[in-house]
Amino acid sequence: MPSSVIIRLEEIYKIYGEGETEVRALSGVDLLVEQGEYCSIMGASGSGKSTMMNIIGCLDRPTSGRYYLDGEDVAQLSDTTLAHVRNRKLGFVFQQFHLLPQLSALENVMLPMVYANVSDRERRDRAVAALTRVGLANRLHNKPTQLSGGQQQRVAIARAIVNNPVLLLADEPTGALDSHTTQEILNIFTELNAGGMTVVMVTHESDVARCTRRIIWFKDGSVVHSHLSPDALTQLTAQQSTETQKDSVPSALR
Repeated sequence: MPSSVIIRLEEIYKIYGEGETEVRALSGVDLLVEQGEYCSIMGASGSGKSTMMNIIGCLDRPTSGRYYLDGEDVAQLSDTTLAHVRNRKLGFVFQQFHLLPQLSALENVMLPMVYANVSDRERRDRAVAALTRVGLANRLHNKPTQLSGGQQQRVAIARAIVNNPVLLLADEPTGALDSHTTQEILNIFTELNAGGMTVVMVTHESDVARCTRRIIWFKDGSVVHSHLSPDALTQLTAQQSTETQKDSVPSALR
């Protein structure tokens, strides 16, 4: 298997319930993401994109299929082993920042390294470097309540990258931010990707997705477009908008 492939999904199914209550959240998904890519995952509510993110992030396991993360088959690993994989290979950024309010920015960013058995001195040095990288060198000792929403998300990004993950996963990372701050956060993701980091982001916002280089579109638990460009996404959303408008016009008036 080529070492440049970070995500390899083969015939991934995720099924909830059985019989008449069976729901196929994912239905035979095949997907490759190579090292250094910057991708977004889009789709309507219920399309399977969040389930897909949970599986990619080793937060859930597929019902069947194979998932190779950085060449390692992780689809059926135990919860304990998955936790080690997450801490070693993955960085997470969520819509809600999930910072511990009693800790400073520096202390929040140092936390993942505690579980990675990094020495005290190295934890501090790496946390300072990560916060500096996201533009918060002057906010090391501020607690979350002393930071704006955008600054809190920067701390969350620093925490996500401090262990040098092979993959950065972002789930609606700008959903709680205004448009100006959204662009600032997207600029950080772009800079991280330019530095070689592989980034996969779930978003329902077309403007956010267009800041990535590849858009993966989910529908009914399947990938219907695996390599949309930002321009192609613009055309697709415009087409869907036109079709929606036509459907809303009574047939007698068409």
